[in-house]
Amino acid sequence: MKMRKDLRKLCICLAICLLLWGLGAPAGAVGQEVLVARGGMGCGRMDARGQEFGGMGGRPGGDGRTIHQLFASHQQIRRRVEEIPGGIRAVTESDDPAVAALIQSHVSRMYQRLARGQGIPMRGMSTTLPVLMRQAASYHRQLEIIPSGVAVTETAEEPELIAVIREHGEEVSGFVNQGRLALCDQMILD
Repeated sequence: MKMRKDLRKLCICLAICLLLWGLGAPAGAVGQEVLVARGGMGCGRMDARGQEFGGMGGRPGGDGRTIHQLFASHQQIRRRVEEIPGGIRAVTESDDPAVAALIQSHVSRMYQRLARGQGIPMRGMSTTLPVLMRQAASYHRQLEIIPSGVAVTETAEEPELIAVIREHGEEVSGFVNQGRLALCDQMILD
């Protein structure tokens, strides 16, 4: 039974990775739609440019598109994470002004979603986001916009939540280092 479940996860992971890589398709592919599985959030449709239709409230564009653009630009992003008492301080930046703006937009939007209790795109592909969503009122987040990206400080008082904050820092660093491949790693390890 476990082997069948692991095989199913691997197949889903491969399908998602193929679909995500297809989002960077040649210009002639624009306008074609692909289905994007999003863990516990169901599926949405996305065209080859990463334009989202459905899933996140049925609105086109937005957070899903930004996330996919960041994955496509991951080699232009650098990230430093420092453990501090109660959590982390992370600096995520790029020398490319367009990528720096994407980083700033993405982190700002995710913090807004946490503050409002809204869902977060791709939550099913992260082991830490569901916990951080549920515990949003239990930890402190500070966002500093810097010219090349963002500096964030996240802290908590409960040891279990501190561990999740630090694990999320590692998870995001994996996304920066590996791009879309990190999604597959997350799904296989789940």
